[in-house]
Amino acid sequence: MTLAVMLQGTASDVGKSVLVAGLCRIFHQDGLRTAPFKSQNMALNSGITPDGKEMGRAQIFQAEAAGIAPDVRMNPILLKPTSDRQAQVVLMGQVATSMDAVSYHQYKPRLREQILAVYQSLAGEYEALVLEGAGSPAEINLRDRDIVNMGMAEMAQCPVILVADIDRGGVFAAIYGTLALLQPQERARVKGVIINKFRGDVALLRSGIEQIEALTGVPVLGVMPWLDVDLEDEDGVALQAGKYHRTDRRDIDIAVVHLPHIANFTDFNALAAQPDVRVRYVRDPQALADADLVILPGSKNTLGDLCWLRESGMAHAVEQARQRKVPLLGICGGYQMLGETIIDEVESGLGAQPGLGGLKTVTHFAQHKTTTQVQATLGSALPDWLADAAGLRVSGYEIHMGETRREAGCPPLLQLHKAGQAVDDGAISDDGLAFGTYLHGLFDSDAFTRALLNGLRQRKGLAPLDSALEYARYKTRQFDRLAEAMREHIAIDKIYAIMRQHQEPLC
Repeated sequence: MTLAVMLQGTASDVGKSVLVAGLCRIFHQDGLRTAPFKSQNMALNSGITPDGKEMGRAQIFQAEAAGIAPDVRMNPILLKPTSDRQAQVVLMGQVATSMDAVSYHQYKPRLREQILAVYQSLAGEYEALVLEGAGSPAEINLRDRDIVNMGMAEMAQCPVILVADIDRGGVFAAIYGTLALLQPQERARVKGVIINKFRGDVALLRSGIEQIEALTGVPVLGVMPWLDVDLEDEDGVALQAGKYHRTDRRDIDIAVVHLPHIANFTDFNALAAQPDVRVRYVRDPQALADADLVILPGSKNTLGDLCWLRESGMAHAVEQARQRKVPLLGICGGYQMLGETIIDEVESGLGAQPGLGGLKTVTHFAQHKTTTQVQATLGSALPDWLADAAGLRVSGYEIHMGETRREAGCPPLLQLHKAGQAVDDGAISDDGLAFGTYLHGLFDSDAFTRALLNGLRQRKGLAPLDSALEYARYKTRQFDRLAEAMREHIAIDKIYAIMRQHQEPLC
């Protein structure tokens, strides 16, 4: 029998994704073949499986925690918002359609059968499954068509553990209120509570824990302290919450422009892990003044975000940085923005728009989405400050709906290795200070990242740094630290017992 447990939260950003990764790691350490599962993810942080399917980054790093390759079945539905009311619907790793929120809510019942089939196929291959909900199960306006919280727990016939974030305040009210809004059969499914992100002395909580257990009849399985572990975030809520606000000074200051529809900012986790780097996510034009490198990241609404750059004054600030000879990197949507023209009749419907003009490129959007993992080699025509990166092998993935053409005389940044052929990607400006690429995950390649950073150090008159950081090992250590902390502060034996003893009530 496959063991299963589901973590649901009292709200978004309470730490469900991280705790799911931790349980995956623990079960993997204990010798169980384990997989994560989230039926529906709404996020602009996505990645690509080895077979070219798109899925949420959260389930990718949870799979890594479980010691397995990501599989699109772990996240069969991915919603990628393109505006406040519209989202692209990615079904089993491929673009199905775009819908507004009301239409999608009406469409959800048609997805239940497929979700259940996918879940059952995973359950047939793994000994343990750790499911993750989305937002809160107490959204009573959405309950009738739910496919990701209690509706999913019902399909999977599994117990639920409720995760509550004490850092945001009102934790006991959140626990009590969530349970009070559940239907009786749903409440019966909740077998425990984890209080997350606690700072301070747990002794101060004991009376509150005793009272909430008495009021709800649901035991508190543990209190997780605020952990300084570096794992990828599921979506942009963490940016809004200021998680990535850095005040410490480092040798190299990198400013990532915080676009309204920023996508795949997990690209920069490997940069932020470097010992000599401070990565800042900025929206204030003044914040670019001291940057050693400015990055325009990916976007799920390239032309909409390009308009915002101009309206907010950030486009002018980027141009001023260019005049000060500050290097400028664009990735995916950011690469498109750096060009001379973007023609979009697909994503935004805004037609042809001028880009920022940093690169001699023209981008045409298309209906087809490129999704692939890929190996690549840096080109030889790199500027002097990047010379040490020439010819280096890197790996990453593509997720884009546009094709970008370079004008004559504009060199590529690298060559992608596809089906035995070298395909040019990216572009470099005439002065060697602006460059762009479609390749996500570029900074996970240690040698390239160190060559880039040492090039920036050279420009500042600093000696190169021989950093021993291996990002893959770094991530592994983060998973192990998380698992160790969870074993210390959560009754893992009780979670095992909950999974083994859970029986579905007879109808």
